[in-house]
Amino acid sequence: MIDLPPYPPLDPSNYDLIVVGTGVSESVFAAAASSSGSSVLHLDPNPFYGSHFASLSLPDLTSFLHSNSVSPPPPPSSPPLPPSNNHDFISVDLVNRSLYSSVEISSFESEILEEHSRRFNVDLCGPRVVFCADESINLMLKSGANNYVEFKSIDASFVGDSSGELRNVPDSRAAIFKDKSLTLLEKNQLMKFFKLVQSHLASSTENDDTTTVKISEEDMESPFVDFLTKMRLPPKIKSIILYAIAMLDYDQDNTETCRHLLKTKEGIDRLALYITSVGRFSNALGALIYPIYGQGELPQAFCRRAAVKGCIYVLRMPITALLLDKETGGYKGVKLATGQEIFSQKLILDPCVTIGLESLSSLTDQENETISVLVPKALINKEKVARGICVIRGSVKADVSNALIVYPPKSLFPEQLTAIRVLQLGSGLAVCPADMHVLYLSTLCDNDDQGIKALLSAMSNLVRLPDPKNQQSDSVVENDTCEAKPILLWRALYVQQLVKGEFGGTISSMPSPDGNLNYNEIVESALKLYEQLMGSEELFKEETSVENTTEENDDGVDIED
Repeated sequence: MIDLPPYPPLDPSNYDLIVVGTGVSESVFAAAASSSGSSVLHLDPNPFYGSHFASLSLPDLTSFLHSNSVSPPPPPSSPPLPPSNNHDFISVDLVNRSLYSSVEISSFESEILEEHSRRFNVDLCGPRVVFCADESINLMLKSGANNYVEFKSIDASFVGDSSGELRNVPDSRAAIFKDKSLTLLEKNQLMKFFKLVQSHLASSTENDDTTTVKISEEDMESPFVDFLTKMRLPPKIKSIILYAIAMLDYDQDNTETCRHLLKTKEGIDRLALYITSVGRFSNALGALIYPIYGQGELPQAFCRRAAVKGCIYVLRMPITALLLDKETGGYKGVKLATGQEIFSQKLILDPCVTIGLESLSSLTDQENETISVLVPKALINKEKVARGICVIRGSVKADVSNALIVYPPKSLFPEQLTAIRVLQLGSGLAVCPADMHVLYLSTLCDNDDQGIKALLSAMSNLVRLPDPKNQQSDSVVENDTCEAKPILLWRALYVQQLVKGEFGGTISSMPSPDGNLNYNEIVESALKLYEQLMGSEELFKEETSVENTTEENDDGVDIED
């Protein structure tokens, strides 16, 4: 348990809303609720903002993963503050569940990394980027949170395979014609397909069925992979569209293992996000951008906006129990780790917070119903996401610093069931020292061994894994394609459980980070909860712009309407 500083009692002790955890969903909701005039207390048991979306130094990341890979014992029941004299409430103890397993952290250049360890800002749930047309960007603009964070472009996107070759993703007209790996026929086929998609999107926007070509309703309901085949796109082009532009996870050609067979209408929506992201901001190089200092800056931006609107923030403050009304069984408040009792109308919790099973037997049916969203349940969906982080000397692609790499299913080995995504970030984003890069890897999996195997395969394809018997100081070595391979300095492997949010009447739980590349579903969960708890009230209505607090950076992307 975190050693608590000597906090004075919080005043006031009554709020409209208590939010526990400063992840993206929780921070968006807290900012929206504060903007609407609600009184909000925002707590986090960690000493940093962001919860599972935080960006941390190497020592802090190591400590967090190890401490959260096993469920900690319940906190001691002797608070420093005297217990409440109010006998109208019962106290139900809370416990934390672990989201992480199979944590393995290795350092191969300890002296160098220790010297620079605090110069890293490493994401807990990477790889993750922001599409320029992402809903999170729209919310930042509407709320004014964009004034507290600055972005830079992802320079390029590639598709990889087992040979080690990285091929450019032809995601625009110029990129298609510059791509030397495509034949003239393939270029024409891809251009024809993109023109059809753009024509369909234009007709949907303009509601004009006479002057533009639209995709038929029958095709829109068919599997996207079948529609691409109908368009006579070769397998190579289909793979690029499915996994490097639409960003799908499962093998769409294998109906036995594919858990989500995408319909064409969903595929077109994903392409629309990509297409509308390209060129939205004049100084963005492509569709994807990333926050300087790490993705932990996004929840912090919304937290700062909430603080401007009166939200009260307290870090290093766990909650240890729920307070329920003795007569009605309804929710009344929480007990802090300091022993103080705080009351609110509604409560939103981090996905790690749950109820101890031993507490349930003594509760009434009404009390059990009140806390039902926090009761641990047997996992119906056992899907997990395996994540990896590498600190490397050099770059996986010459003259490219910030890049996204996608390995489609079966591209590395026959048993690879899901796509593997890799994001390389450099020192220009203030995430690592100069001459180094950080690689983030992720893939969906059914079990830990499957996920770790896939990540190690991608790592060995991209970087030189150190040989303890033959350590070399060279920054790069040659691979089979004569492309320089960077040297691995530090590595973390871990598997994260996927927990869905549950929305209750007075107590709700937010989801864990998902396995997606962007934030759309994460933000959507906050918007759904806001609509449920706050009704039809508009988010961030009548917000006024605030002075930009970020320093100017010539290479940064200006996020403006």
